[in-house]
Amino acid sequence: MIDFRTAVEARDPEAITATLADTVVFRSPVAFKPYPGKAITAAILRGVLRVFEDFRYVRELSGDGGRDHALVFEARIGDVAVEGCDFLHLDENGLIDEFTVMVRPLSAAQTLASAMAAQFDQIQREATAA
Repeated sequence: MIDFRTAVEARDPEAITATLADTVVFRSPVAFKPYPGKAITAAILRGVLRVFEDFRYVRELSGDGGRDHALVFEARIGDVAVEGCDFLHLDENGLIDEFTVMVRPLSAAQTLASAMAAQFDQIQREATAA
């Protein structure tokens, strides 16, 4: 688990991708439909790296023998403060197979939705090129 947090804090897209299982399912805070697969999840996370400013994890919680983690974060999108949590589940190989993000307040979720929508063409291109 430290590998994922370290990779995100280093803003290292390749290291982040290496922590994902091929079968990972990503659940966005702003989209109802989950995104299955490593390629689309990695592309979404690269988009998030482009959108979030001053990103930092402020707390980490673990459970279920080290296979479940909650990473609480703070960031900005322009002038909008974002608080959120990455809920991660690790498979038997220690790779992330479930990734759910929640953000607050509503204004932050709306700003994130707009910022990620602007990234989505690039995200889709990156996911299909992988």
